[in-house]
Amino acid sequence: MELIPRSDPAYFTLSSNDLYDRHQYKIVSKTGDETVVSSWEEANLIWFEKKDFLSHIEVLNEQKGFK
Repeated sequence: MELIPRSDPAYFTLSSNDLYDRHQYKIVSKTGDETVVSSWEEANLIWFEKKDFLSHIEVLNEQKGFK
């Protein structure tokens, strides 16, 4: 599979310049195990360290949202 190059308009690394730490993040493994963390940095670190074993990350909305 060929990856999208960074120069492609469809490529992005974040969807907002606002702080991402207004939410908690549920990291779900391929076996269904779940871990909840309170910062995007921690979720991102776990994802890249263990991505072969993980299914997805869910954003748990704390009703604060972006301003």
